[in-house]
Amino acid sequence: MATYKPVVVQVVPKLGEKITQDTLYWRGYKTPVQIKEFGAINKIDFSPVSPYNYAVTASSRIHIYGRYSQEPVKTFSRFKDAAYCATYRDDGNLLVAGSEEGSIRLFDLCGKAPLRQFDGHTKAAHVVGFLSDKYRIFSGGDDYSSNLWDIPSGAEIVSYSEHTDYVRCGCASKVITDVFVTGSYDHTVKLFDTRTKSSVMTIEHGQPVESVLLFPSGGLLVSAGGRYVKVWDVLRGGQLLVSLKNHHKTVTCLCLNSSGQRLLSGSLDRHVKIYSTTSYKVVHSFNYATSILSLALSPEDETIVVGMTNGVLNVKHRKPEERKEDSQKKRKPTYRTFVKGRTYMPKQEDFCVSKPVKRVLRKYDKLLRSFQSSKALDAVLEPPIRLYTPEVTVAVMQELHRRGTLRSALAGRDEKQVHLLLTFVARRVIEPRFTSILVTVADMITDIYQPVVGQSAIVDRQFLKLQEAIGKEIDYQEELLEVLGMMDILFATFTKKRDSHVGENESNGLAETIETN
Repeated sequence: MATYKPVVVQVVPKLGEKITQDTLYWRGYKTPVQIKEFGAINKIDFSPVSPYNYAVTASSRIHIYGRYSQEPVKTFSRFKDAAYCATYRDDGNLLVAGSEEGSIRLFDLCGKAPLRQFDGHTKAAHVVGFLSDKYRIFSGGDDYSSNLWDIPSGAEIVSYSEHTDYVRCGCASKVITDVFVTGSYDHTVKLFDTRTKSSVMTIEHGQPVESVLLFPSGGLLVSAGGRYVKVWDVLRGGQLLVSLKNHHKTVTCLCLNSSGQRLLSGSLDRHVKIYSTTSYKVVHSFNYATSILSLALSPEDETIVVGMTNGVLNVKHRKPEERKEDSQKKRKPTYRTFVKGRTYMPKQEDFCVSKPVKRVLRKYDKLLRSFQSSKALDAVLEPPIRLYTPEVTVAVMQELHRRGTLRSALAGRDEKQVHLLLTFVARRVIEPRFTSILVTVADMITDIYQPVVGQSAIVDRQFLKLQEAIGKEIDYQEELLEVLGMMDILFATFTKKRDSHVGENESNGLAETIETN
């Protein structure tokens, strides 16, 4: 009896991932460290001075973590209810935070009790931050107001009530000491100058605004809300430069790297996208376990910290750069050991001992060897094979067709199995590598189960989906043929023009020669 030959699965080459400098740079982080907090993490902020500790706001506490510590080095817990938006001052000595009851507290990192408490909001204060002069604080709350506070006196300087919904994000300009920006759920972003009594600019984002960010130069503003990240030119009166829609769910946070050349956005779709600030194209992305609420990058890009809705803090540290000389010295003996003897060619007087290789057959190969066609087809219709390696399923169908047993393998199936077959065919028949065999399978299924059409709503629905998929593919093919015809006409026209132009040049050259003679 001849030896059984396993089914040959056609392998289609896959396009490799394009490796760029950004890919190598952002992949250079270690395995993340995960820290569990008491609640959803609404804000992460790095200290602008060394050693770059970071403040994490979650539930009714603010934890200060060291760069490499997994336990908080300091905790502020003087809040009756939830705390919001703990933010460092530019010198790293003070920390300000909002709260659910509407009060704003100012903390000294060397103490525990708040230095100042600012009361003015009637509802939760979700947004707080320092102006660049270090002596004033801006805030925004659910009472639709945006306030300005004086740190030395603890008094309210001015209150703006221009938003018509919750104020949930804000930032201050690092160039102009009197300018700050707030974003609201009323779909607007407002730019305030503390020297005036009203906002100096209003930008319509079009979605509830979740995060705003000013570039270090102060000329560009980024707003995030809904699935959109939009970049505005402040110097041109709030002109829209670009609108990015790379997330599938609401974008919740924004961040810039230390050089300002990369923009990071986190979303409820569990992804962090990294954009180039020159082309505004995605250069890399990170995937996380759950929805992302907050994001921060250390001043030297050494640490990236992400806060999630389930209270987990994900911390990634950059890998230290290895010395090339040491890595080459360590690798040389190992490489030589594995390569040794591979290129040796046996001589005529050598006696070669061949080690028998035991061939392990797959489940479908064993069934095909024993001529169990229907069971072999069932084996390759299981979810792991059908969904992730459809080429194996198609290869077995092709082998059954070559043997002439495909029709018998497809026949005699119940409603659930026919539904499974039709789903697979309708999904994969439009792929060029599978079309030839799956069209044959579709014809056989239609012939076999045509008498029972109308007896099962599930099977009838799948037949309609198959018909729709094939109809769309035929329409695409017709459109492509029309495009090819148009291109042929254009190419033919160009060729005629070129030939006539060459002929005119030749005739002109001949006429000139006659005149000269």
